[in-house]
Amino acid sequence: MAIQIVMDRTGDSRHPFNPGDAQELAKAEERFYELTSAGFTAAVRTGPGQTSQLRSFDPHAEETVFFPRLVGG
Repeated sequence: MAIQIVMDRTGDSRHPFNPGDAQELAKAEERFYELTSAGFTAAVRTGPGQTSQLRSFDPHAEETVFFPRLVGG
């Protein structure tokens, strides 16, 4: 089971999906591109305390975290 974690100002929402299920995988890919198009940064855990930014959907990522765009001013 893989998971997409979406961070926002209210905390986070978790969206588990089975990468072996074509329908769930398609929904996860759609969510990835919707969020990144809206300005979220996607990152995958590569090791203890290490992450790598994703620029395209990785169906093999066990955990993808989406961080909102920071707004300064």
